[in-house]
Amino acid sequence: MRTMTSAFPDAPHERGDDEDRGRNRHRGPRRAPRRRMMLATAGAVGLVVAGAGYLVVARHNGTAVAADGQRGPASGRLSATAPATPSATPSPADALPTGIPGLGPRTRGRIPATTRQVLVASGKAKNSADTLVTLWSRTDDGHWKAGATWPAHNALHGWTSSHHAGDLHSPIGVFTLHDAGGFDADPGSALPYHHSSKFQAGGVGFDGETLDQAFDYVIAIDYNRVAGTSPLDGTQPLGPSRGGGIWVHVDHGGPTHGCVSVSAAHMVDLLRTLQPADHPVIVMGDHTSLSA
Repeated sequence: MRTMTSAFPDAPHERGDDEDRGRNRHRGPRRAPRRRMMLATAGAVGLVVAGAGYLVVARHNGTAVAADGQRGPASGRLSATAPATPSATPSPADALPTGIPGLGPRTRGRIPATTRQVLVASGKAKNSADTLVTLWSRTDDGHWKAGATWPAHNALHGWTSSHHAGDLHSPIGVFTLHDAGGFDADPGSALPYHHSSKFQAGGVGFDGETLDQAFDYVIAIDYNRVAGTSPLDGTQPLGPSRGGGIWVHVDHGGPTHGCVSVSAAHMVDLLRTLQPADHPVIVMGDHTSLSA
């Protein structure tokens, strides 16, 4: 059982490991009789002409297709095979989904219409601390494009739709992301970044791992907090019984008290990518709950 000394009991405590890391030789052709060489030369010239004409026709139709010379059964002449009509290929936009895969209609309905960046933390199971995190971005034509998927952790006892302080569950829901900070200096965050030495977890995790670097970088999840303030602000509009201090922060390789954690390198990626103008949110929960 992990012990911990922290002013933020629900915040994930994890240490981030910087991630980054016989001899074959060509024989010369045998000398052929003069007549055979002339015939061969003529045939080669004919092939070049036929091939060039074939490519010209193909390019005139908008597609360059290589000529395929075949011998007729009796004449020995070369004949070009007609090019097949190319099938229509979808544009890149057509290949992108219009909805984020894995999210059901109820979950999608909670995402604000103005949101163009959605961080999906999809848990392995309701009682699991293993999660996959993917940042989705909405294109101008309304499609969604996925970024890389990263391994992550959530709370020790999994997920709950009614989070309370000390229950060792992560809250299920859709929450806005407004503020960031950390013990380390701002790595180039687009979100407002609060740099402070007060971002210290201390102690060890549930598996005995050190938590010293867990709060090097954090992004406040707007669960029971006032958006637009430092992640260190302890104001809890729902009351202290509903818990607080739910963050995305640096992972140490084990379960958290309630937060979502990814590696330090991925935290830096998020801080540099999340844009206030895109109204980013996090959609978090076990994959079964999110599919509703």
